[in-house]
Amino acid sequence: MYKEIAIIAPTASGKTALSISLAHKLNAIILSLDSLAIYKHIDITSAKPTLNERDNIKHFGIDIIYPNQSFDVIEYIKIYKQAKLYAQKHNKNLIIVGGSGFYLKTLLQGISNIPKISKSTKQWVKHQLTNIDKAYKFLYEKDKAYMEKIALNDRYRIEKALSIYKQTNSVASVYFEQNKPKPIIDNIDIYEIETDPAVLRDNIALRTQNMLDLGLIDEVIYLEKKYTREPNSMQSIGIKETLDYLDGKLSKEQLKEKIIINTVRLAKHQRTFNKGQFCNTLKYPLEQMENIICSNISTI
Repeated sequence: MYKEIAIIAPTASGKTALSISLAHKLNAIILSLDSLAIYKHIDITSAKPTLNERDNIKHFGIDIIYPNQSFDVIEYIKIYKQAKLYAQKHNKNLIIVGGSGFYLKTLLQGISNIPKISKSTKQWVKHQLTNIDKAYKFLYEKDKAYMEKIALNDRYRIEKALSIYKQTNSVASVYFEQNKPKPIIDNIDIYEIETDPAVLRDNIALRTQNMLDLGLIDEVIYLEKKYTREPNSMQSIGIKETLDYLDGKLSKEQLKEKIIINTVRLAKHQRTFNKGQFCNTLKYPLEQMENIICSNISTI
C-alpha cells in the first residue's frame, strides 16, 4: 500500500541523514522541501546531499533549475506530482523532507486556479512591477483586505494580484473567494524533529565550518562570475555573507560568525512557522524518530 510521510524541522537538525536511512528501510523515494537545494551549482551553500550521500535513493526537488531562473509553488506542486507518480509506478513510498514548510503547507491547503493570463496582461503587469512600491499602493487602494496580508517586497504575490485584477477585472480577495483552493495532499502524517536550541546552534556552527572547509568561498566566487549578484538566489544565507567577505567588509572569522547568526535566525523562523502552520504533528527527538516512523508504517 502506497504511503506518504513528511518530516519537518529547522535547518541542521539531522533531517537529511534520517530521511535517507528511512528511505532504505521503507522502500521509499525522497522529495526535498528545501528552497535552495532546487538550484544547480548551489551545492555547498545549500548543504544538499551529495550523490554519494544520497546512497542510490531517488531524490526529487534537487538540482531543478539554474540560480538565475525563477521558481514558485506552482512548479513545486508539479515536482510533487512527478515524485508521487514515480513512487506509485515503481511501488515505492514517498518521504517529503526539509525545512521549507511553506511548500508543504501549500501541498496541504492547495492553491486557487489562476486564470490564463494574456500577453497584453503580462506586458501591463511587467510595466507595473518596474515600480513595485507604486504597484503595491495601487493594489492596496483597491483591495485592502487582501494586500494587508502581503509584504511590501513580496513580488510573487503582488504580480499575481496584478495579473488577476487586469485579466478578470476583479480584485484578488473576491477572485480567491470564488475560486477556493483544493488540497493537493489529502492525508499525510507529519513528523517533527524536536531540537534543543543550544544543540541546534552547535550543529549550525559545525556545519558552517564544514561548508567553509569544503570550499564555500570558491563556490560563491564561481556563482557570482557565472550569474552575477542579481538573482534572488544570490541573497541566500551563506552567499550574501560571503559576498560581503569578498568585498572586504568581513574577515574570515566574521564571515563564519555572520553565517551562524543568520542561520540560527532562520532556524528560529522555521520553528515558529511550523508551530503556527501544522497542527497535530508527531514530535520526537531525532534519536527516536527512525524507530518510531518504521514502527508506525509497519502497522498500516
